[in-house]
Amino acid sequence: MKLSEIASRLGCELSGDGNVEIERVCGIDSAGAGDLTFVANPRYTSRLRTTRASAVILDSRAPALPIPTLRTSNPYLAFARAIELFYRAPAPPPGIHPTAVISSDARVGPDASVGPYCVVGPECVLGAGVVLHPHVVLYPDVTLGDAVVLHAHVVVREHCRIGNRVVVQNGAVVGGDGFGFAPVEDGTYYKIVQSGRVVLEDDVEIGANTTVDRAAVGDTVIRRGAKLDNLVQVGHGSEVGADTVIAAQAGLAGSTNLGKGVKVGGQAGFAGHLTVGDGAVFIAQSATSHDVEAGRVIGGSPGFDGALWLRAATAFPRLPDLLRRVRQLEREVERLKGSKKEPGDAK
Repeated sequence: MKLSEIASRLGCELSGDGNVEIERVCGIDSAGAGDLTFVANPRYTSRLRTTRASAVILDSRAPALPIPTLRTSNPYLAFARAIELFYRAPAPPPGIHPTAVISSDARVGPDASVGPYCVVGPECVLGAGVVLHPHVVLYPDVTLGDAVVLHAHVVVREHCRIGNRVVVQNGAVVGGDGFGFAPVEDGTYYKIVQSGRVVLEDDVEIGANTTVDRAAVGDTVIRRGAKLDNLVQVGHGSEVGADTVIAAQAGLAGSTNLGKGVKVGGQAGFAGHLTVGDGAVFIAQSATSHDVEAGRVIGGSPGFDGALWLRAATAFPRLPDLLRRVRQLEREVERLKGSKKEPGDAK
């Protein structure tokens, strides 16, 4: 594909030879002749001097380069869209594989694809263009909207509701039992029936081996456009706000309420029964046991102000040296005190 056509389809400003032929999109370190690469992070700008790529996507304000460029205010988004010009994910054909088991009262929408060894339980409803890859299991009374894609080995438990254009990656479990047990006087625990549902709104994506638990009563809700990475745990009765993103291995204990547009770094933790305001940011491995106001940046465990945490993290490796210097100063102070005794003190 000619670079000029790519520029037109991405809405980028072309600088340089538009007749360059582009064969694929590639990262800057491995790009070669025929490749289109990109730079969105200023840290990688220096690598442009040595790149072998035929063209590069850059910020509109970036300096001129000797190779052709596509310029835009959002180079990372343009890069994401460029990939789609050259790669198409495998799309299984519509139809029901003969090894799939579908309940007689389930409803399957037009152009749906149900792969080998899938199980679709009683009273399930599948919208138009749904794709179930092999070994997907839908418990009774599950509803999937249009263009939902469930990858291999996904399990969706009873009564759960999934909106339109939702993608659930391999091995995720939607609607597993929440962690609910009532203590008994004899030291044992009585299991609390988890009768609630999980609701995934439109355009949500759930990563591989992530678990979103149902509650004893009420719904666990993932709001429109939220994105959950792999190995994320969402506890029973929690709510994840619209367009919130949660990185891998983060954990939400029960009844955690994240607002809209929250950003959660990897391995961050939430103690549960708390509310986080819109647009808050949690640095990787941070944790909180209390409510957090909208827009706050939180770091550390237990979490505190992110800017202060960054200063503390910078100082931490220097603590042994600082402690040594403090002890030296203390000894020097004691020595000076001893040399300045009052004349009448000596016997």
